[in-house]
Amino acid sequence: MKNTTYVIFGLLVSLFVVGILAFVIDAQQAPPITPLQLDKEIFVPNKTETVFSSTQEIKKISSQEELRQFFSEIEKLQGVINYYSFNDEAEDVAFMARAPVPMPEPEPSSGWNSAIEESLEMTVRANSGSVSLDRTLLASEEYSTTNIQVQNVDEPDFLKNDGKYVYILSGDKLTIIDAYPAEDAKIILKIGLDIENRNLENMFLNEDRLVIFYDGRYRELSMDVYDYYPDYRSTRTTHALIMDISDKNNPIILKDYEVDGRYHDARMIGNYVYFVSQNGIDYRYPVMPVLRESSEFLIQPDVYYFDNPERNYRFNTVTAFDIFGDAVNSETYLMGDADTIYVSENNIYITYHKNLPHYYFDTLKKDRFYKVVLPLLPSLVQEQIATIEQNPSLNWYEKWQRVSELLEETYNKMSDNTREKLFSQIQKDLEEYDAKFLKESSKTVIHKITINKETLEYFDKAEVPGYLLNQFSMDEHNGNFRLATTSQYNGRHASFTHNNVYVLDENLDLVGTLENIAPDETIFSARFMGDKLYLVTFERIDPFFVIDLSQDQPKILGELKIPGFSNYLHPYDEDHIIGIGRDTKESLSGRVTTEGLKLALFDVSDFHNPKTIDTVIIGKQSTDTEILYNHKALLFDREKNILSLPVRDYERISTVDEVTGERHRITQNWLGFYIFGIDHDTGFNLRGEVEHYSGNGHDYRFDGMNRSFYIGDVLYTVSSELIKMNDLDHIENEVNQLKLFESAQIVKYVD
Repeated sequence: MKNTTYVIFGLLVSLFVVGILAFVIDAQQAPPITPLQLDKEIFVPNKTETVFSSTQEIKKISSQEELRQFFSEIEKLQGVINYYSFNDEAEDVAFMARAPVPMPEPEPSSGWNSAIEESLEMTVRANSGSVSLDRTLLASEEYSTTNIQVQNVDEPDFLKNDGKYVYILSGDKLTIIDAYPAEDAKIILKIGLDIENRNLENMFLNEDRLVIFYDGRYRELSMDVYDYYPDYRSTRTTHALIMDISDKNNPIILKDYEVDGRYHDARMIGNYVYFVSQNGIDYRYPVMPVLRESSEFLIQPDVYYFDNPERNYRFNTVTAFDIFGDAVNSETYLMGDADTIYVSENNIYITYHKNLPHYYFDTLKKDRFYKVVLPLLPSLVQEQIATIEQNPSLNWYEKWQRVSELLEETYNKMSDNTREKLFSQIQKDLEEYDAKFLKESSKTVIHKITINKETLEYFDKAEVPGYLLNQFSMDEHNGNFRLATTSQYNGRHASFTHNNVYVLDENLDLVGTLENIAPDETIFSARFMGDKLYLVTFERIDPFFVIDLSQDQPKILGELKIPGFSNYLHPYDEDHIIGIGRDTKESLSGRVTTEGLKLALFDVSDFHNPKTIDTVIIGKQSTDTEILYNHKALLFDREKNILSLPVRDYERISTVDEVTGERHRITQNWLGFYIFGIDHDTGFNLRGEVEHYSGNGHDYRFDGMNRSFYIGDVLYTVSSELIKMNDLDHIENEVNQLKLFESAQIVKYVD
């Protein structure tokens, strides 16, 4: 779905010339032929480019006036007025003509960049997140934490634990649970935060500090241009609260950082948090983002742009701060709409699918006409058009006016049948031309920003063909940045779908390419492990690829084809990969339908001949697990021999009324966790199930907030309203349970 809008736009462009030549043909009607009325203007020349000098370098905007001048030139360049680049934030620009209060300039920042050097063991853990455990000991017990992608780069989640206490965000509340020992587990604090009816959804835990993110609003007085009274303007913002939780009964907010823009994503490395926020731009009255602390101005980040235009601009602001100190920094980049980010210990990569500027398609219209349409016209007409084009006394519009008149005359002299065949051929060739164009222009943009504590420094940008599936389609290893993408176009006369792997060096120069993998299929999951990439594509079957990345040039080592597909790949060890996805079934007519959840264990010890050790199917088509779209819902620990996945089983069953004998259909829901052990020789064995709910679903909240973790020898499973504690060695033995939300309770917000 990521490129749906882009493909649609391309299709519209591809039919433009045919559209202006459209007419109504009645095959049964004899001549005379109805004259054609043509739209004369199909090409608008580019406006003068005063902002861009085509050096492809990054440039800085340091003042509000420079920002306004930039977008004034952008409007001239694009020939359109983009009043606001986020339609869903239209309410934010009721103040469109407001002039912001000037802000002081920040101090310039510097940065550094270094390559990662890892041992083989650390490479497997860092790039696979295969264990993702914090082995810190507390009360002589080990505990599991959030399933992450990159070792030492933590990811935010609504639940965190430290081996003793569990912290859960839900709605506007923070709940703290004394969870160990499990027999004595109890809720020790539940507090509501004043966040304007918005949700607390993500946080980090670092020793006795919580960092909590939520979206907010900032209102400030601003004066309209040439007006005499101030009014309020409202801006979407991201809050990052640093909370001291050393006293569990009395948490204290130490800092409240607030930066303009909606929360996008975040990472924590050591004691530093990095988060990305983004917001749309009022092109006529753009306002530079601001970083505040407790509603007081702190930093106005410099705004950087790149010496090549975007179709739609967003402010993408990267903010870094020290959890235990006062160091903080923020920089803003004018980019497209940031989609997926990848963060290593040294770099942040911001990526998005490239959208060409509107005026680029004006040039394309002319190219398509002269390269595709013109060669299909009669030779005499081609010569006449060439003569018109070579006339120096005519401007571009006068030339097209004469060309269109010539076309109108030519078409009206044709029979209906001849004209219909011509237009059909034009449409076919145009679509093939557009397919080739989209194949070459549909790209992912990558921006690299180096990080070192609070220092942020933009490094460089690059582009590769295709679009990304998710963060696991990217990886940094030994200084190289690797990506797996899908290129796709679907038209009536031309179409293509294939997959690619690209390797960029530390300077983002392309050094390796592998294209046209699995034609007519798309990537469903990817996982980089050191110098290997495991890739799953799907159309009717599940091709599982092993790709060698030990050299700059990628190459396919092996391939395995089985029914179904994996949405998520998780390393078991260096020789085995776990796949979590869905089973499929093909009917006699060739139609493929998805079935129940599917767990697969792949043996990749022989890279050239991967094989399946075992598969397990759970439930039917209605069965679901959050892991298919959120890796943080998975608990896996090879040493503990545990794989825990949340499962919701939803199906309709028939019952018979004992009195009337009538048959009724009711909705039955089951929510809980499936707990497996894994043996690399024999595969999966079900160790037990932990049920959280079974019923019609009307008296339980299903919101996808399901997690599991362990402390010592106790498995903790968490759903929206319940936390259960079970013996890891004997899952059927329940140790304790707590209700997270009691109905009809008085919540005391103010003492």
